[in-house]
Amino acid sequence: MPCHHGGTEEERRALGTYTKLVRAAESVTSRLQGHLNEANLTFSQFGALEALYHLGPLCQKELGEKLLKSSGNITLVLDNLEKRNLVRRERSTADRRYITVHLTDAGRDLIAGIFPNHAAAIVREISVLTPEEQEELGRLCRKVGLGAEALG
Repeated sequence: MPCHHGGTEEERRALGTYTKLVRAAESVTSRLQGHLNEANLTFSQFGALEALYHLGPLCQKELGEKLLKSSGNITLVLDNLEKRNLVRRERSTADRRYITVHLTDAGRDLIAGIFPNHAAAIVREISVLTPEEQEELGRLCRKVGLGAEALG
């Protein structure tokens, strides 16, 4: 969709690029959502389970940072996973503010069962790009993600 903003060429180019980036991400995300719906998981819940599965137990704050979630949002995500007995939280006895999140056996079984299909679906989605294009897209996304840091 072309940018209809009447601003400068730089603004139109940036807005058009941003729109394409967001639309591509949302399009892929919506196609990946199906198998997560079958497991009754949101993307945030899946992300938390996947991070714990691959990285092991994590501090709740660190998990929130990895998933780009606020402290309130990660608390809600973990509350819902804990209600389903997919994760458990363990408060440090040395510093009660420090909470470590662990997968339960049920959580490990669930993520181990759905991750291979999720990974295969991502491979299918991204395979529209050549390996070189995938590398370039990854580099560009990282640069945009770092934002002002990338300019410094």
